[in-house]
Amino acid sequence: MTVATYVLIALVLLALIIVKKSLVIISQSETKIIERLGKYHATLRPGINVIIPFVDKAKSVVAYRAGRYFYTTDIDLREQVYDFDKQNVITKDNVQTQINALLYFQIVDPFKAVYEINNLPNAIEKLTQTTLRNIIGELELDETLTSRDTINTKLRAVLDDATNKWGIKVNRVELQDITPPESVLQAMEKQMQAERNKRATILTSEGQKAAAILQSEGQKTARINQAEADRQTKILEAEGEAQARIRKAEAEAIAIDKITEAVGKSTNPANYLLAQKYIAMMQEVASGPATKTVYLPFEASNMMGSIGGIKDLFKSE
Repeated sequence: MTVATYVLIALVLLALIIVKKSLVIISQSETKIIERLGKYHATLRPGINVIIPFVDKAKSVVAYRAGRYFYTTDIDLREQVYDFDKQNVITKDNVQTQINALLYFQIVDPFKAVYEINNLPNAIEKLTQTTLRNIIGELELDETLTSRDTINTKLRAVLDDATNKWGIKVNRVELQDITPPESVLQAMEKQMQAERNKRATILTSEGQKAAAILQSEGQKTARINQAEADRQTKILEAEGEAQARIRKAEAEAIAIDKITEAVGKSTNPANYLLAQKYIAMMQEVASGPATKTVYLPFEASNMMGSIGGIKDLFKSE
């Protein structure tokens, strides 16, 4: 091979290298910042881009991935999540608590993200930590544990405003874990147990109270029903007795009328009825044991006279 051949091969290789250096392929949702002789030149778009080799150079930036920082020329425009390590914060009531936060953000202006801040991931982490300390410092421990949505909203608003000049859009901030000290956890456990016991005692007493009220109301209703039943029974008995007396009186009136028709108006029907009752009584006494002593009333002579009058009446008939 001659010298011309070697020169040609070298020129071809140099041309290939220049072409390779001139063509930059950018993936979708990514970009590069190109500097020409140390000055910002362009922000490359996804696809094939042409630059001047050895004159244009991609700007290196700091990225955060898998818990570590590293340098790269590729700028990811997708939403990213930073899972920061737990940090100690002090609440308003002086309780030291460990909090782990998740930050979701997206680079919307690569130029600002590269030139407005030196180490973007570290700046976001430190800003999140200090802002979180300020917000938690205004809340007591109970409020911190029960107001996660409020904390997330305040934290996102502060971070979004502060990172706006860095070309960053903070989409969400989530408190992943809040861990109070062990002594506080034990005290909270005792407090919750006492609260549960209190609620159980209150529910038990309320149940007993309700049962007693229902029982007394039941007894009251039973007494009222029994009294009403007794009253109705007495009313019905009285009405029955009154009806019986009325029927009996009507029967006696009919009997008196019949007797009056039979014996005539010359004889008193009452004497006739009275005589019949005396006769029936005497028959009953006579049918009993002989040891009985019979006492005749003072008016027995009148009764005998009535009986005699009745006897004469029957004879005349």
